[in-house]
Amino acid sequence: MKLTVAQALITYLSQQYSVADGQRRRLIPATLGIFGHGNVAGLGQALDQLSDAMPFIQGRNEQALVHIASGYAKASRRHATLAVTASIGPGALNMVTGAGLATVNRLPVLLLPGDAYATRRQGPVLQQLQHPTEADTSVNDAFRPVSRFFDRITRPEQLLTALPAAMRVLTDPVDTGAVVISLPQDVQSHAYDWPAAFFAERDWTIRRPAPDADEVDAVARLLAAAERPLIIAGGGVIYSGATPELEDLASTLGIPVAETFAGKGAVQRRDWWQLGGIGLEGTPATNELARDADLVLAVGSRLTDFATASHSLFQHPEVRFASVNVNVHDAGRLGATGIVADAKRALSALAEAVTRHKAADTTAWQARVREAADRWTPVRAAALDLSTVDGYLTQGQLIGLLQEHARAGDTIVAAAGGPPGDLQKVWDATDGRHCHLEFGFSCMGYEIPAGIGVRLADPDRSHRVVSFLGDGTFLMAPTELVTAAQEGLPVTVVIPENHGYQVIHRLQMGRSGREFGNEFRYRTGPLDLDSAKPARLEGGYLRVDLAQVAAGLGARAVTATTAEEVRAALADTRDHDGPVVIVVPVVPHADLPGAGVWWDVAPAEVSDSDTVTRLRAEYEQGLATQRWYG
Repeated sequence: MKLTVAQALITYLSQQYSVADGQRRRLIPATLGIFGHGNVAGLGQALDQLSDAMPFIQGRNEQALVHIASGYAKASRRHATLAVTASIGPGALNMVTGAGLATVNRLPVLLLPGDAYATRRQGPVLQQLQHPTEADTSVNDAFRPVSRFFDRITRPEQLLTALPAAMRVLTDPVDTGAVVISLPQDVQSHAYDWPAAFFAERDWTIRRPAPDADEVDAVARLLAAAERPLIIAGGGVIYSGATPELEDLASTLGIPVAETFAGKGAVQRRDWWQLGGIGLEGTPATNELARDADLVLAVGSRLTDFATASHSLFQHPEVRFASVNVNVHDAGRLGATGIVADAKRALSALAEAVTRHKAADTTAWQARVREAADRWTPVRAAALDLSTVDGYLTQGQLIGLLQEHARAGDTIVAAAGGPPGDLQKVWDATDGRHCHLEFGFSCMGYEIPAGIGVRLADPDRSHRVVSFLGDGTFLMAPTELVTAAQEGLPVTVVIPENHGYQVIHRLQMGRSGREFGNEFRYRTGPLDLDSAKPARLEGGYLRVDLAQVAAGLGARAVTATTAEEVRAALADTRDHDGPVVIVVPVVPHADLPGAGVWWDVAPAEVSDSDTVTRLRAEYEQGLATQRWYG
């Protein structure tokens, strides 16, 4: 078959399928992109010619398009993803942040950036990086450290080996992430006689690695011997579909379960052993129990510093760690005794194996779990309580209204700033309510595109998709509202307007005691760069009409101030066929109850401020609680 490289690429992608648990689906059902000279004549022509086989979605910002693909992949439990194309130079580099997010979060995305001419007959061309000692380097080499697979196609026949290798990574639960096929703009249009068999339909099985019996028995012995066991559920539980096995194990053995950001919603059953979030943005009750646990079993989690409070959370003098993970490196975190296997299969085997060992008495521990949960319940209720409203709502009260509105099948998305932490702490993600938190990269600008990705993955319009993000994030990246409007995609954006990057303001106050550069304030006078003492950003709050911005980008926009106005806005817009933006002014600096843990963010060691000196001393006390676990 004589096709151009671009035509061959799109034809090949349209024939790839994933198979998981007997379900077969298109691995890459659509391509998103923005065209420039680096991809319009090659990939652009191919996508036009083959639009029936590969639908194309036009975007506004390349980084956001990668986030759409990541959101789609996460909502699809990594069984499918989207491709993204961009032109050379800045178009390609705009995708690097999205690639980093996908790789950090182990989410499959396929990126197809244009690249500089392979033939080089043209001499230096527009947007070409001219490296003084590495003539074959282009800006696309920036993808290498943030990708799981990278290849530059300088000859057509290289696709014959590059594309199958790319598909293997996209469908690998161990090492998936961003896959980059860098395409010089001239090569995209080169023709080649391809083997017809290359374009036959192909299935890629998403494997479930079986657990090793000896590894299962080792962890079962630890579980049976533990008097204060704790399970931490990560994103791997959700990707594996291991929720029933996790719930059965916890219920049968009476082991409390905490959740990471990625694991939010891993437990769908309400029961006494369901604790909620752990770590820096977890509940104080969960963290209190984690401090005293003598065995911690992490399932599908990497246990980053947020979950472990920078290795200071687990304070039992003889605490042991066990883990279940498909990735051998993650299975050994914190010196854990690991089961390297699929979570669903491993938990099922573990539940059977632990019955062969005499279990320790955990009655007292279970009583402590119930008592801690009973203490947290009224504290959570008070934080969401609308009867205490005096003027503007707090962000916690707004979350309470969103919780009141949420139905089974609905998804709430958050990624950076205060919203993901607050949802981790108080959102009820049981009974089919999905909570999609990206916090491996904590990337501002993910929320709206990811909401679009979730909507593409779940076209059931009776399910509401809510992107919950601060005003700082909205002002940074609102443009994909246009894409949602263009495609008629119902995505609701809820913005608690608190006049700044307030979660970092909170951290700043706890590390320096002084606000600087985080709130959205006017300068107190003209900006004179030659002044010995320039005016500072310490005036009143900026007057920005976020609803008008959203309306100008094609959204149905509402400003709601009172609880009843928020309720009405949510109810009136639930069935709107397109993007909705609800702006809610909230009280700045009104935070949810703290998690009661330490985080390794160091105040200045030398300062002329007594406050900073005091905060540094407090930080060093926290350092003393930091442990090496193995």
